[in-house]
Amino acid sequence: MAVPKRKSSKRKCRARKGSHASVIRASQACPACGAPAQPHRVCKACGQYRGVQVLTVAAE
Repeated sequence: MAVPKRKSSKRKCRARKGSHASVIRASQACPACGAPAQPHRVCKACGQYRGVQVLTVAAE
């Protein structure tokens, strides 16, 4: 089994983990209500998907 010869420094570890940054997800305006929603997902504001009411959203 491979074992590291020396302890990896904080700089090396952090440089390697720098590419694991979170990705900003794309959003579009919902055609029904105009709220931002992810593509191919049900709108959380109005509950519609492709013009069909899928969820019932309670008014606050």
